Amino acid sequence: MKKYYIILLLILSVSLYAPLLLAQSKTGNIAGTVKTSDGNPAAYVSVGLAGINKGTTADEDGNYELKNIKPGSYTIKVSFVGLKTQEQPVTVTAGKISRLDFNLTESASQLKEVVITGSQTLNKPVSLGKANIRPLDLPQSTGVISSTVIADQQAVRLGDVLKNVSGVSLTQTRGGVAETFSARGYSIGVAGSGGSIFKNGIISNTQGFPDASTLESIEVLKGSSALLYGNVSGGVVINMVTKKPRFDWGGSVSMLLGSYNQYKPTLDIYGPITKNLAFRVVGTHEDANSYRDVVNTHRTYINPSLLYKIGQKTDVLFQFDYLKSDLVPDAGVGIPNNRITVTEVPNQPRNRFIYPNWAYNNTKQTAGYLTVNHKFNDNWRLNAIGAIQNTRVNGFGVGVPTAISAAGDWDRALSAVKSGEKDYSAQLNLNGNFKTGRFQHQLLLGADFTRIVIEGRNFNFTSATGFVGTKYDKINIYDPATFNARNDVPTITDTMRTITPQNRTGVYVQDLISLTSKFKVLAGVRWSYQKAFQSTILNYNTQKVTRGTAVDKTDKAFSPKVALIYQPQQTTSVYASYTNNFTINSGTDIFGNNLKPSHINQYELGMKNEFLNGRLSANVSLYRIQNSNLAQIALFNPDGSSNTNSNVRQLNGETTSDGFEVDVNGALSKNFYFIAGYGYNFMRYTNTTGARGSQVEGERLINNPAHTANGSIFYTFDKGNIKGFKLGASAFYTGKRMGGNNNTVGYNPGELNSASVNPKTGVVTQISSYNALLPLKGFATVDLSAGYSFKHVSLLAKVSNIFDTMNYIVHDRYSLNPIPPRMFAATLGYKF
Repeated sequence: MKKYYIILLLILSVSLYAPLLLAQSKTGNIAGTVKTSDGNPAAYVSVGLAGINKGTTADEDGNYELKNIKPGSYTIKVSFVGLKTQEQPVTVTAGKISRLDFNLTESASQLKEVVITGSQTLNKPVSLGKANIRPLDLPQSTGVISSTVIADQQAVRLGDVLKNVSGVSLTQTRGGVAETFSARGYSIGVAGSGGSIFKNGIISNTQGFPDASTLESIEVLKGSSALLYGNVSGGVVINMVTKKPRFDWGGSVSMLLGSYNQYKPTLDIYGPITKNLAFRVVGTHEDANSYRDVVNTHRTYINPSLLYKIGQKTDVLFQFDYLKSDLVPDAGVGIPNNRITVTEVPNQPRNRFIYPNWAYNNTKQTAGYLTVNHKFNDNWRLNAIGAIQNTRVNGFGVGVPTAISAAGDWDRALSAVKSGEKDYSAQLNLNGNFKTGRFQHQLLLGADFTRIVIEGRNFNFTSATGFVGTKYDKINIYDPATFNARNDVPTITDTMRTITPQNRTGVYVQDLISLTSKFKVLAGVRWSYQKAFQSTILNYNTQKVTRGTAVDKTDKAFSPKVALIYQPQQTTSVYASYTNNFTINSGTDIFGNNLKPSHINQYELGMKNEFLNGRLSANVSLYRIQNSNLAQIALFNPDGSSNTNSNVRQLNGETTSDGFEVDVNGALSKNFYFIAGYGYNFMRYTNTTGARGSQVEGERLINNPAHTANGSIFYTFDKGNIKGFKLGASAFYTGKRMGGNNNTVGYNPGELNSASVNPKTGVVTQISSYNALLPLKGFATVDLSAGYSFKHVSLLAKVSNIFDTMNYIVHDRYSLNPIPPRMFAATLGYKF
């Protein structure tokens, strides 16, 4: 019912503001276009009235409009960090639009460099929003990490970059082959089937680590984005934006050298092929050992792209990705007795590797993206995206380190993976700007479709002695000399292939309505339809095809969003929003019916501010996210008897996530920028049944730090004998959090906490899941950077984790991965 109260509030608000609209005195508008010296649009430059705190930002086509200006004479100015400010007089007449165009002295390529080096502020448009809404008009916390920040911090992995986003933390590295993140209490998955990470606006499988160092930017939308993307994390969605072709010649080549024999050459070339056709090719290769014994990395990434302009109104962009990532899997140091705390892990050096020396995990990934942008006129645009991604993973080693005794003994069992995921995606977005009476609308109509096909394999293992089974050997994680560890590689044979498809589709509508220059409303709704198909199983021994036990499952959900926006001035925005997202549940209710999705409500208050003509941004947001129908084990069967089957569940639990985030970013000159952020989160169980098998009320959920903070500052000298010298520092803090498994009522720590019952025999089978909270202390790391550039050549060096802080990233209950120690990296680059 809460959503209907919000809608009623919206109607009442409109009714209250209507008289204000009629009582307004007549005003005029100022509109125009800003172009570069070579006739190209000057996007995102600041346009404002001199002496009056009223301004705006030119859109991607260089168009701007200042609304509701009292009649009179003014001076309008155009500025950007690193640009020469231009001023022109203008006269505003009531009821009319005064047009005034500007031509900058800089070319498009010069402006591009200025934007890249000088614009690190928060409030930039994000393509994730699909509607090109002005950042201060968007009632949602956003962020953009540019390629300049990525390069200055010499970031390589996605996790290296996301540390710059308040409230987002790296929480897991399962087997050392993929990253998982947490934000606002919710996890962000890896695979396309359940992930919330996108590339160029399309859902992406991030197995094998995407190469962040080659990206143009990384965008984030915090909180629920179900209206635009359906079943995604309620904490944040992430978009990796690859570099696009340009119609001016240029490029760069660089070599990164780092600790543990890391080297990483990168090449980036772009330019025109014809008047209407441009290209870009970005490629890199990385070889590196690790602070963890035996672990090494060999990676190759290539990203070619073509941009074709069909006249003045249509662009066609084709992008292709190829990634080959060969890694040694590493599940960390292990957790003895499944519940031992970090401080109790003795004699575990940071470098000790407990997997077999021959273990491997190889990923190959290809993807193609086709984007068409068509501009019907100044008010209506169409965007269409289609993509195919194919991910193949082939790995062999031993299973994750579970059932380690308190003394450190571990019986290692063989484990392999040969999986695939094919993602087929398409989306269509229509954007329109129009008026109905005195109301201005910014409308988005859209639809999307994703088909995900997941393939998995089963295996037999044969040792040199002919033994068939998963048992490999026994080691002691504290003293490797205790047992004779095996080093032979068993033979692996495929026995079964399982293919599981699913379809996800949705249609959505969103409208940003400007009631006045100060009051706006954003409202929208999405209808999502998801279908998980019954698996197809091929037995390689019999060559027979069978079906999985789970039948087709269909889920449907509506995801509304409504927000009120108040802008006392054009550089300040205050908003209150309600959004809803959903999660898909497995299992059945007590009557054997599939569980419906859980609907999660989010309430957010926020304020966005811009100062110094957009050179300084300061944003704050306060939120509550509540899942009032969390799936829990059902207490009783229909006949009143106690239920012991963990697959029989009911939607009567609850979690609540409260928190706030603060971000202050600035680019005070083209030589100086800083990024700072802080996030607090309290995610806990707030309503449970209290019966055996249910969660413990009031307990924090695992893998959610209470506090996160980040800060970076970079300055480049441009005068005197030290011209070209750059200094930088970055600090990142992850607060205390819990790893392991959350406790359940009626079980002791370390005890199996769920069970299933065979309906025919009545035999209860324990499920291998433990109550085992792992308290992890907070930690901070500090990086220092220094560099020098002269003409086309640059050299940048960094010492990361300069104080050699020791801490861990934990995945569930069975593994702790030590964070990297103090390390060195340097990048030598040449731009042409």
